Amino acid sequence: MTSAVVFAYHDVGVRCLEALISAGIRVPLVVTHADDPNEARWFESVARVAENHGIPVAIASESEPAVLDRRLSDLRPDFIFSFYYRSLLSPATLALASRGALNMHGSLLPQYRGRAPVNWAILNGEIRTGATLHYMVARADAGDIVDQMAVPILNDDDARTVMAKVTLAAEIVLTRSLPQLIEGVAPRVPQRLNEGRYFGRRGPEDGRIDWRGNARTIHNLIRAVAPPFPGAFTDLDTGRLWIHRSRVERSVSTGPESPRLVGGDGRCFAVCADGSLLRILAVATEAGPLAIESLTCGGHPVPLR
Repeated sequence: MTSAVVFAYHDVGVRCLEALISAGIRVPLVVTHADDPNEARWFESVARVAENHGIPVAIASESEPAVLDRRLSDLRPDFIFSFYYRSLLSPATLALASRGALNMHGSLLPQYRGRAPVNWAILNGEIRTGATLHYMVARADAGDIVDQMAVPILNDDDARTVMAKVTLAAEIVLTRSLPQLIEGVAPRVPQRLNEGRYFGRRGPEDGRIDWRGNARTIHNLIRAVAPPFPGAFTDLDTGRLWIHRSRVERSVSTGPESPRLVGGDGRCFAVCADGSLLRILAVATEAGPLAIESLTCGGHPVPLR
């Protein structure tokens, strides 16, 4: 029976682990991460799924690399799979898989190699992304491609919506690739690395809104980091305001404007620096969600900076 050691986290990790089990692959070990108490965990637990199937689990933060590699060497797996695992596996670890080590990445490689590919794709206004199964090499997200599948990014999709699409695409790509991998006839298409680039980790401060941008650019930021991610924010005289949902109402520039919030009749709009208009649909302060109509009490404009 074909065996595979799995390094996994997040919903992609859960669904791809389930796909391996459904295909009859023997999984003698799952390696995952301890949950970060400072992170909103909105996704399923790989450890829980593994334990439900009676699969031993190792927590990466509790296992020294050398100890883990000795354990893998004893298991002698045919394959190693990485499914949204957050650490780069060393060449020594990759070499422990006799038939190859493969990763599932949340973009259409070679585009959006590196961290947070779904968030970056939305931020940059892409209309599609996807999932790519590829062989792992020393350099992150640079190995030969086995298969990939595209999914659309709609105008108002946020990162969680797109992540759900990418998760399904990952499950489909893995399921249809497994027979060829097992038979040893899976394709290996070298990446044209010059056609894409790497993107880095994003932090909460990257959600600060620059009102000098146009409505489309700001809308892309808002939906790229909307909850459960840290969120897009702006600082008003009354304190910090998080904008969780928006819609582009007028993307055509009408000329230079002073950025401001305007509204009435329970609606609120951001006039951007080029005159384009963004409707504000959901906001929050440190105290929690805020009613939209309270942003422009009395219909007075609120300056944005």
